[in-house]
Amino acid sequence: MKWLGLMGCGTVADYGHLPAIRATSGLGLRAVFDPDPDRLRHARETFAVPEAYQDVADFLRADLDAVVITSPAPCHLRNVLDAVARGRHVLCEKPLGMNEDECRTMIRAAAENGVMLFTAFDYRFSPVSLAIRDMVRAGSIGAVRSLRLIYIWNNHGKYSRDASGALVENARRVGRMLEGGPLVDCGVHQIDLARFWLGSEVRDWRVEGAWVDEYEAPDHVYLHMDHADGAHTMVEMSYSYCHTARDPVNLFTYELIGTDGVIRYDRGAKLFEVRSRSGTRTLTFHGEKNFPGMYEAFAQALETGASEVLPTGSDGLVAARISRQATDALIARRAGRTLSHARARKP
Repeated sequence: MKWLGLMGCGTVADYGHLPAIRATSGLGLRAVFDPDPDRLRHARETFAVPEAYQDVADFLRADLDAVVITSPAPCHLRNVLDAVARGRHVLCEKPLGMNEDECRTMIRAAAENGVMLFTAFDYRFSPVSLAIRDMVRAGSIGAVRSLRLIYIWNNHGKYSRDASGALVENARRVGRMLEGGPLVDCGVHQIDLARFWLGSEVRDWRVEGAWVDEYEAPDHVYLHMDHADGAHTMVEMSYSYCHTARDPVNLFTYELIGTDGVIRYDRGAKLFEVRSRSGTRTLTFHGEKNFPGMYEAFAQALETGASEVLPTGSDGLVAARISRQATDALIARRAGRTLSHARARKP
């Protein structure tokens, strides 16, 4: 049995990580940490966790083999450094760091302390994702030349109701926009999937964005990546698609276009198929997430000291670097345009 502790008892821990840890053979959940007493109490009682801490030092003195970090992104660096300094292996939520330098610091610290650092890109573990990787490797649609990866949605809407019923800005969406917006928060999954499926690094990228809402970061982004093998990936991400609509809809699709066919996945239509010269093959539909699959791989890595499929710290670094640099480039470009317009308006 490998004993885990979890840092950060928020939404993603509640619906994803904690249930999956509890359900995974070979893993035990010994301790949780959160500075908020209500979240801590909820996690401890809901998942029958033996130990709960509001102090990091006390938490890290627990008898743990590994630490899962599901705290807000700005806390990842400190949490990872504290955990690896105590010799704990780490699985950290995305984005791994707020920028490339933070990721490199984490990777270096893990290596110096002789522990493993993984990034929790759970999309990799969906049966859909694994099937796509297998089909690409087998040449089922020939050589893949173009990928279209789209996730446009409202991130639970611009507004929500508080305890009194008053309409207020949705704090979850606000937090994600302040941390960098849709490409930094969710787009890292698609960046990782493109590299995972193709087995080819990103050689160059370009980006365009739009500001439907009023934040520094763009809320609708188009990222174009050129891979070393000649393939091109387009990632479209949005947190403003129907963000003020009474009846919101969203679009989550994967399309891989090859020299001998197309792989299509549409979450909303529950569609997963391959179209090639041999005909159309309908595949078993699954959702895009798979926390249990990720924890099965984590349990194996803790047992054997390696994993063929778990995203490493380096995988997290690549996704964080591209998403952050692309977002920062858009912010700087917009600021430059605003300054130019202001100068042009001067008498």
